[in-house]
Amino acid sequence: MKSTLLIGAGIGAAIWLTTETASAQNLQGGDTRYGLLNGLDHRSSYGQGVFPEPFLIDDSDLETSEFRLDWLHTAVGSAHSDVGTAEIEKGFGNLTLELEVPYERDVAGGATTDGMANIDVGARYPLFQFVSASGLIDTTVGAAVEVGIPTTSDVSHNAELVPKIFDDLKVGNFTLQSIFGYSMLFGPGDDGGLDTFEYGFVLGYDIPHKTLPIPGVDKLIPVLEVSGETAVNKSNAGQNSLTADVGLRANLKTIAGIQARPGIVFVFPVDNGAHQETHWGVMTSLVFEF
Repeated sequence: MKSTLLIGAGIGAAIWLTTETASAQNLQGGDTRYGLLNGLDHRSSYGQGVFPEPFLIDDSDLETSEFRLDWLHTAVGSAHSDVGTAEIEKGFGNLTLELEVPYERDVAGGATTDGMANIDVGARYPLFQFVSASGLIDTTVGAAVEVGIPTTSDVSHNAELVPKIFDDLKVGNFTLQSIFGYSMLFGPGDDGGLDTFEYGFVLGYDIPHKTLPIPGVDKLIPVLEVSGETAVNKSNAGQNSLTADVGLRANLKTIAGIQARPGIVFVFPVDNGAHQETHWGVMTSLVFEF
């Protein structure tokens, strides 16, 4: 058994070394393609801090090492909800793994419901990249998956599985992150067996320090997000909920290898489905890249 493991490890190391050597040689020779079926491009800005960390939308960029704290407050009349989330992301090559731990508190009709919400575990990986000769157009298409683990608290009863596809597009200083997922809930209650099509878009614009020289700020990124979901089955099949937010994220100067990226957005409903759940909201986010 030990010999087999050693032989397997040696073969794996040889394959990795051959791939890396070939990639380096191709890059020096002008061939920038690499990865599975040469789908990726060394010139891509994916994973280089170009795309802003989203607020309501799931992140799709490659993250090497990141920790973030989010707080979302939404209200419908006198009822309101607060969700605080701690998240860590870690990259292994082009693979990004993430872990989200949220706590939710809902107040409605004088009653309070709170507890740990689903703990989300996710992974994402780029599959294809295109970069124009001038570098003006740069896009990355990839796949992701998220698993929600119920904590059996008052706000967490159903497991969730969400396969996704995403596209991160950069055109000059503009960025557009798009993500599409199919959510499947498992477990008890009315939500058990519910399927939902989810989609989101994040539009950002880079304002670098040389354009707006604010002390301590590397760049500012105004953002506009749209987040939607459409029920696929059960009694509410076809019902849509569309929410948006607008705000700003600031990437500060790196100190001791750590870059803070604070941000804030105002949340508002776009259609009647979202208006029934949210009249207004605000979200703050503090990201640490290290």
